Amino acid sequence: MIHYLRGTITMSFDGGIVVETGGVGYKVFVPDNSPLYTGRGKDQVIVYTVMIVREDDMSLYGFHDNDSLNLFQQLRTVNGVGAKAALSILSSIPVDQVKKAIIFEDVNALTKAVGVGKKTAQRIVLELKDKISDIGPLAELAEQAASESGRTEAVNALIGLGYSRSEAVSAVGAVEGENLATEEYIRLALRGAQRK
Repeated sequence: MIHYLRGTITMSFDGGIVVETGGVGYKVFVPDNSPLYTGRGKDQVIVYTVMIVREDDMSLYGFHDNDSLNLFQQLRTVNGVGAKAALSILSSIPVDQVKKAIIFEDVNALTKAVGVGKKTAQRIVLELKDKISDIGPLAELAEQAASESGRTEAVNALIGLGYSRSEAVSAVGAVEGENLATEEYIRLALRGAQRK
């Protein structure tokens, strides 16, 4: 496999670039929003690649960093998401926003990509949520999302117990601590409400 190419970008075309290295020009498909498009004519660039071999085709897909490459590979593990759909997602939505959409289960954000419908977006969220939240700089966002989800569920539970929305929000908001389980937020909120 070819992990990366170091060379000069000699030309670009709709959907990709040509990287010349060692006297050979490699046609590489890249996301439409890739900074590699601006690298044409520079001395040397590094393009992180993955080669996809099918019965009738061999294609190189390239990215400006390993994070983008890894997300592309993860997207391809989802049933029904091939290389073209994964590239379409990364062309339409920045990498951090894709991860954020998966972590926060924002299906609508993923459907902005050409060729990605609601069912495919739901499948992406379902299959990648746990994988995405364990890696990269967005792990903190995953913890924040879990914490906010726990607080929201606790507020809804208190409303179900007869508290008004403002009382429930106030009681849960007074709970100190982050990333607690929903049950813990409820217990501490009820304890705090009894003291008042």
